Parts: sequence; structure tokens; C-alpha cells
Amino acid sequence: MSFEPMKTVHSRTIVLSDANIDTDQIIPARFLTVTTREGLGKHAFNDWRYHEDGSENDHLLNQADSRECEILVGGHNFGCGSSREHAPWALTDYGFRVVISSEIADIFRGNALKNGLLPVVVNPRAHQWLLDHPGEDITVDLEACELRLPKNGGTHSFEVDAFSRHCLMMGVDEMGYLTAQEADIETFEVNRGDT
Repeated sequence: MSFEPMKTVHSRTIVLSDANIDTDQIIPARFLTVTTREGLGKHAFNDWRYHEDGSENDHLLNQADSRECEILVGGHNFGCGSSREHAPWALTDYGFRVVISSEIADIFRGNALKNGLLPVVVNPRAHQWLLDHPGEDITVDLEACELRLPKNGGTHSFEVDAFSRHCLMMGVDEMGYLTAQEADIETFEVNRGDT
């Protein structure tokens, strides 16, 4: 699978400050019957965004300009709960490319990295700045592994393993990376000398 290569993301933020936002809140279990990500964005945070009759409420994610935001700031311990790849699928289909928090659950983090969504864990000071300044334009620089905040918010480093960083910058998942190595693999097989 391929997705848009990521080097630098500059965007306004959407802030959902609740702590312990779990994968069932990101994409409720009743929407897990599909095997593709297309269309899941409309169900991202479904139970927060819609009335029982299916009509939209006034949630931040339903506002017209929210679709232009590529960076989601979540409260502490974002993405906890059950393992479901549909959670990053729903977020990327909505339009997010980056999720930032002071803590991101390990399984969600792994699923996000494999699906073109950059999970950024920042120090508590930077996280608090983001929570206190919703809707600010910020820059996430994957090449430098830096988060740049305006208004004296400073520059903050973050960590991404080298392989995931490479795949995100190239716009490929693990299989896409292996497929791109096909010529080298064939050369190795020919030159291996086994008969």
C-alpha cells in the first residue's frame, strides 16, 4: 500500500483533550466489518459526532474547516484499548496525517506507523502548550524529527524508528518497501550460487 510521502506537515491543529481516548471511541466496533479504509473517516469518533438519528451534532470534527486540519492533538494515553487497525484507517481517511500526545498506546502507534499516520509523543510541556492553544498552525518535521510551535512554544524533538521514518518519507508501507527491493532481491538470488 502506498500513501502520500511525508517530510513536513504544516497545519492547524484539532485538539481533543480528553485523556485515555481509546480505539473504540476513535472507531466504534460496529464499523469494523470493512476491509478497506475508504469511507471510515465519516465514522471517526462517530459516537461523539452524531445524534442517535444519524444527524450531525455541533462537534468540532463536524465543522467545515476541520477537514483542512492534518494534525490531531489528543489527550494523554491516546489510542489505548483494543488493537484495531481500523482506528488509524479512520483517522487518515478523515484527513489526519499526524497525531500528537504526551503518551500514545504502543499497539495504536505500531498500527499508525504501518498505515501512513505519524504518531508523535512529546514532552508534557509541549503537550500542554498544544492543549492550551487549539487551532494553532504548527509544523511537524519528520526529516528533522522536530515539532515547531509558534508564539514562543519552542522546538521539540520526537523519536521515530529509522525504518518507519523511511517508509513514511517514501510513502510506502512494509510491503511497499519490500516490493521496491525486488530487483536487489532477484540479483541476490542469481548471485547466491545455490544450485
